[in-house]
Amino acid sequence: MVSSSHEALHRIFQQEPGLFARVARNLGVAFPPPVSATELSTDLTETRPLERRVDTLLRMDTEDGSFVLAVESQSKPSPHKPASWAYYLSHVYAKYSVPPVLLVVCPDRKTAAWAAQQFDIGPRQWPSLTLRPLVLGPSDLPVIDSPDEAARDIPLTILSAALHRCEPEADAILNALAKALKGLSADDENTAGTFIELMEQGLGTTQAADLWRHLMAVDLSFFQSQTAQQLRAEGEARGEARGEAKGEMKGQAKAVLVLLGHRGVEIGEEDRERILGCGDPEVLDVWLKRALTARTAAEVFAPADGTGTAD
Repeated sequence: MVSSSHEALHRIFQQEPGLFARVARNLGVAFPPPVSATELSTDLTETRPLERRVDTLLRMDTEDGSFVLAVESQSKPSPHKPASWAYYLSHVYAKYSVPPVLLVVCPDRKTAAWAAQQFDIGPRQWPSLTLRPLVLGPSDLPVIDSPDEAARDIPLTILSAALHRCEPEADAILNALAKALKGLSADDENTAGTFIELMEQGLGTTQAADLWRHLMAVDLSFFQSQTAQQLRAEGEARGEARGEAKGEMKGQAKAVLVLLGHRGVEIGEEDRERILGCGDPEVLDVWLKRALTARTAAEVFAPADGTGTAD
């Protein structure tokens, strides 16, 4: 199943085709910016029942000529991918008679290092085809943590955040992006909604996604687009759920202490802090049941199966 974060890493090039020329400079390759860009069909299906689809396919027309850009979002190394990529490029070249370029976008350094190698296709003595993808990973984009810099190139900032989503710099990038989006005029709300959606997709299920929902609820509360409203609602619902869960656990912990105190079981300060600080409702439930009969604190915390502690 294709994940939303997978989609964002290539869809950003559909939204802003000129982004490719800008990020290519980070890879040491100079492509002129496109004069125009035409979105092509991503369906590379053969006449026989074999379906192949590239993630994004764009014809880029520049002052120096034209090329077809194939963008693949790759989340992990795959031994079968180089053959598929070679097929994509060969098929595109045969179909459009325009030189193809493959850009592989990877959200982690390990996958980027794997994809950046040269793939020789054919026997060792004479490889018939050499695959050389351009690879864009976390190391290839700057950390954009300034609102002014983010405002100058919002699509690049979105891509930077998506590629650094599991790294410590993600929070700073998202804060800068939120401030940059806040500077857009009311006329740009539809564009802002697209950017907000792409950023949400690009963060996947990481902790950075929770921060982004919080920023939607606070810094970007003036946006009324469906995506922004949905993110705010999700963020508020998650906050309420977390609050309710914490309240229930705090009540359980206090019940354990009250019951033990009523039965005259002595509880030291360290054990008291352990009970009040427990964040596992299942463990608290076990302790509450044991508090009904336990004569000492040790009996409350006794291992459940003799192999470890109850928490």
